Amino acid sequence: MNRKELDPSQSPAAAFGAEVRRLREERGWTQQHVAELTEYSAVHVSAVETGRKPSTETFARRLDRAFDQRGHFEREWGKAGKSVLLEGFTEYLRSEADAVALRLFEINVVPSLFQTPAYATAYQNARVRRGHATQQQADERTELLLQRQRRMAETGARVHAVIDEGCLRRVIGDPAVMIEQLRHLEALATHPRIIVQVAPFTLGEDRPLGHPITLLTMPNGAVLGYCETQRRGFLERDAASLKVWAGEYDELQVEALSKASSIDFIRHVRRGFEHG
Repeated sequence: MNRKELDPSQSPAAAFGAEVRRLREERGWTQQHVAELTEYSAVHVSAVETGRKPSTETFARRLDRAFDQRGHFEREWGKAGKSVLLEGFTEYLRSEADAVALRLFEINVVPSLFQTPAYATAYQNARVRRGHATQQQADERTELLLQRQRRMAETGARVHAVIDEGCLRRVIGDPAVMIEQLRHLEALATHPRIIVQVAPFTLGEDRPLGHPITLLTMPNGAVLGYCETQRRGFLERDAASLKVWAGEYDELQVEALSKASSIDFIRHVRRGFEHG
């Protein structure tokens, strides 16, 4: 069997993979054995070891359990994530994974938890063209996003999303990508755990909230908030600030289109793309 030599300095994913291989070989384990312990495939283990595929947080946690590393791989995953994630976002991800309910508001693009692979790829690849990210970083961001979507489906958390009309009309990728994305959004909007509302342009200056936010409800009932600037993300825990955010979100829900009207609106925009 050909053995690919690893260069841990090549990328964060390569460094992570080299560490997996080192500990595996110290124990005399095969990739198949690690696959069985983590409930992933041997192909996946190989791809992570060689840096061809970045680890996800779930896989890192299962590696910790398999190797009895007490959080070592999860910490390394977090460090690797700093190369592709905004400062503060890794902290948010840990809270998102445990949340029982999410309330989202987005103004520029379809919320990441609702994005199709084609839409997410087109959006991230634009950063590569602008020179703000490498292709590997873009791929890692997209893979992380899809992993978050899978995890959300597994946890059964409830999601309430208010989406500004601009998210639906702004073309990401091309019309074909948008048609697929809007069909996906229509389908999600009928899911019993998901509510989607559209905040139309007609709200004008009366639209509550001028920036995207996320409100997380944790298992103990506590609420956390998250927002971003161009350079970093921030997890809000201050009760007074969160009370203001929650109040503005409640106003936004009232002012936005109803669930049924929102589905009709999304369908109308999608048909506009279909008919050019």
